[in-house]
Amino acid sequence: MKDYKQQVADAVYQAIDGQLSVEEIAQKIERPKDLKLGDYAFPAFVLAKVLRKAPQMIAKELVEKIDQTGFEKVEAVGPYINFFLDKELVSQEILTEVLTEKEHFGDKTTGNKRQVPIDMSSPNIAKPMSMGHLRSTVIGNSIALLMEKSGYQPVKINHLGDWGTQFGKLMRAYELWGSEEEVKNDPINALLGYYVRFHKEDVENPELDDEAREWFRRLEAGDEEATRLWKWFREESLKAFTTVYDRLGIEFDSYNGEAFYNDKMDEVVEILEEKGLLKESQGAQIVDLSEYDLNPALIKKTDGATLYITRDLAAAIYRKRTYDFAQSLYVVGNEQSNHFKQLKAVLKEMGYDWSDDIHHIPFGLITQGGKKLSTRSGRVILLEKVLDDAVALAKEQIEAKNPTLADKEAVAEAVGTGAVVFHDLKNERLNNFDFDLEEVVRFEGETGPYVQYSHARAMSILRKAQKTVDPAKISGLSDPNAWETVRLLGEFPETIARAVAEYEPSVIAKYAIHLAKAFNKYYAHSKILVEDDQLEARLALVQSVAVVLKEALRLLGVKAPDEM
Repeated sequence: MKDYKQQVADAVYQAIDGQLSVEEIAQKIERPKDLKLGDYAFPAFVLAKVLRKAPQMIAKELVEKIDQTGFEKVEAVGPYINFFLDKELVSQEILTEVLTEKEHFGDKTTGNKRQVPIDMSSPNIAKPMSMGHLRSTVIGNSIALLMEKSGYQPVKINHLGDWGTQFGKLMRAYELWGSEEEVKNDPINALLGYYVRFHKEDVENPELDDEAREWFRRLEAGDEEATRLWKWFREESLKAFTTVYDRLGIEFDSYNGEAFYNDKMDEVVEILEEKGLLKESQGAQIVDLSEYDLNPALIKKTDGATLYITRDLAAAIYRKRTYDFAQSLYVVGNEQSNHFKQLKAVLKEMGYDWSDDIHHIPFGLITQGGKKLSTRSGRVILLEKVLDDAVALAKEQIEAKNPTLADKEAVAEAVGTGAVVFHDLKNERLNNFDFDLEEVVRFEGETGPYVQYSHARAMSILRKAQKTVDPAKISGLSDPNAWETVRLLGEFPETIARAVAEYEPSVIAKYAIHLAKAFNKYYAHSKILVEDDQLEARLALVQSVAVVLKEALRLLGVKAPDEM
């Protein structure tokens, strides 16, 4: 993709006699929000100190000196020099590139095929996938797709919560109130019911906690019955999770959960001991992290039991050995930020400089009515139920708008599930947001269905045209109504690069909304299917929009139906 910002920077550099470097100029160049003020703007006040003149005068004088070849015009407005690109030439270049590269438009080789493990989703066994699991799952998946687009090899790891004292609680609850038939009929809901009941009953009967601890001790010791129950609960849970993942179109490269690292923690403790990093504190074993301005990392409790951080240290070392990663990402809620700071600090103390390549990708909460969702209290919104309701709402709207649509069920599934995913990802990941299904599945406004519908509209125009656009024969577009759309298409590669650098899928979602809006505005103001010498160029624009919207949605993990 030609760098038009660089073209502006070079033009300014040639005119200012080396007062600033090209790189310094490029950093100062802005994109005016209003197209009437040009495509790029250079603020002349950055030269005021050096040239000892008023910025307005500098701007005026520089416009006289700037070589305007390749620009429609260059003008001074106050302290700014505004650059207007040659619309016909640039539209020809951008549309040709999009239609030549198609879905590969914006691809990069930055990653050199190096692996990037992404720890994501990670639900707890024997509990249903709730709306609380949505964020880690879809943010992680989108980041994986963005990494792949940039030439990395993502490794999606579902670090299942398949170990811990909660299994003791669940086994004791099953022993007291469970039935095999009930679990076989509806595994997850039955197991959740036992878990919630346990937490209600143990308020009055605290001895239940001791009994649960004994069950977990049996599991750790390899007791046959405890192991059988654990395996059964894990298998049934995975079947239920996979149903949800299939609907979201998400696959994993590894389901190695907490249990996988049980035999790998001793080595971590040994390394810490060898390096003299373990210290005793009130009977527990800790690593002092005061030089990092962090609380001590608790490695072993007074009873000798290891903790989450011990397991995560083992996981980090295993992943480095297995994948020799370029980066290792953990898509985990914001409330765990301190844990990951400790994890990186302990690895650094162990002499592992690759700890700098570990990144915690935090995110905010989904709330309902402003309240946090909680499994323990039974305030659970099941993800599968939300997807079902979203698909039903999408189907209603499809029936009303396009009752003769072929393959209505598949389209409703793509629109309903896509709406839920898109709504999550259009929110900046650190923000909390309240979930309102009616709002999410609307076909108007800043929603997934609106972007999908814009793509379907572009495909409909192309079907009516019955004409294939040859990328080698595209001419430039002179229609000023098309310029905003063309310019946005040209921004797609840099938008992807920013989303990757910031681990921020919302950058892509917001871009898709802007492109869809610009295209619909163009569609409303310009007749496209008119037989004249610009028809081919207009169809090239429509086809480019279809290509880029589809790819933007794909990078979010959302399908783009050709008809809606």
